[in-house]
Amino acid sequence: MLELILWWLLVILSVLSAGHALLFKRDPRSALIWIVLCLALPGIGAILYGLLGVNRIHTRAKGWQTRGQGMYWLDADLCPWSLEQGETLPFRLENFSAQLSLADTVTRRPLVQGNRIMALHNGEQAYPAMLEAITSARHSVFLSTYIFDSDQTGQRFAEALKAAAARGVDVRVLVDGLGERYSSPPIRRMFKKTKVRYVRFLPPSLSERGIHMNLRNHRKILVVDGTVGFTGGMNIGDRHLAERSDPSRVVDIHFRVEGPVVGQMQEAFLEDWYFCTKETFETIHYPSPLDQGHAFCRGISAGPNEDFEQLVWLLIGALNCARKTVRIMTPYFVPDRALVAAINAAALRGVEVDIILPEKNNLPYVDWATRAYLWELLQYGIRIYYQPPPFVHSKLLLVDDHYAQIGSANLDPRSLRLNFEFNLEIYDRHLMEELVGHFDHMKEISQAVTLDQMDDRHLLKKIRDSFAKLFSPYL
Repeated sequence: MLELILWWLLVILSVLSAGHALLFKRDPRSALIWIVLCLALPGIGAILYGLLGVNRIHTRAKGWQTRGQGMYWLDADLCPWSLEQGETLPFRLENFSAQLSLADTVTRRPLVQGNRIMALHNGEQAYPAMLEAITSARHSVFLSTYIFDSDQTGQRFAEALKAAAARGVDVRVLVDGLGERYSSPPIRRMFKKTKVRYVRFLPPSLSERGIHMNLRNHRKILVVDGTVGFTGGMNIGDRHLAERSDPSRVVDIHFRVEGPVVGQMQEAFLEDWYFCTKETFETIHYPSPLDQGHAFCRGISAGPNEDFEQLVWLLIGALNCARKTVRIMTPYFVPDRALVAAINAAALRGVEVDIILPEKNNLPYVDWATRAYLWELLQYGIRIYYQPPPFVHSKLLLVDDHYAQIGSANLDPRSLRLNFEFNLEIYDRHLMEELVGHFDHMKEISQAVTLDQMDDRHLLKKIRDSFAKLFSPYL
């Protein structure tokens, strides 16, 4: 009798699990597989579905990382540009007007004018500018980073932050709880018994939040006095000093930002600070537009807590806007089906699509998965290049002569769906000329990848790459 009751409980559990998959799985192929598994293996299928099939990432993030915190933009008109005011502006062109409407809807932030953006290459350019801003700070220094190494570069930043706090500046440092462990001893020890306020984002613990490999804060934001900001893909550490002879060195681009969009960067930081500390904050005052600020910018706070997969939608939207060229530079390239389709569709429309990837990757298994995707793009005329060592960590999306997207996000599932990221979308011809020139120069010194090369890989390498591709959603 007991065995019969247990059997029926397993059957009921399996039916409920199959029903959940039927109602909530977005991909019909995935739903069908889980339904068959649940019904074919009563109990076992339901347990596997509960462990692997239910998307807890989005649910947990929505519950933990509250959006907005009452920010004014939730009730404001997002973008006041009228056709009469902006007929010559790039985002009022027929194709980019659609991207403007999409971004207005999904980002909850306005496109703001009067900004100035400066590209800084590697730690040799970025770190002195960041340290100078911290040293000159009078009111506040807000720093968010994924990795804050305790090497010489990290110590220089720590000393500058401590000195600023000692002279009365409000210094707050937010480091990801997992990224902090890339360095030993952790940098937080340098801030003990100082006035620097240091917090960790989701540190591993035995609390109800537990240990999570996902839901990482991958943002890189520095805002000083609410008027100057730095963002991009660069962490803090010696590894970003590209002129060293160390084989672990990394090539990257960071950006110095001035103008009203710095207010949006500060908002993004303070939302994360609220999540970690539960400290509320007052309304933030935007810097005034700069007279010589040519850039129209918008901050994109993306993460699994948002109602939309913002980065995915904006990337696809930008690709659909392209009329002449698309240039992509990323260290990690593991596209989903929608992104592959959008890239191929752009090429089939006659758009020249160039993708530059690092020849030497610091995560070999990601590189293996990437190689399993390349033939799908090469066969439709996308041009793919491998950039020579050292490892290139730069992240750029450049569309035609008008649109750039820069920031912390890579083109992989971890950045696009699992991490908290911060990007800027930028309309600025001057910056575009500089970034296009940099991209084209790097393309000249890179090695083109051909379809024949992908087809001629040894069978064992094809199997290795395809096996790595199976785990793409988790890389």
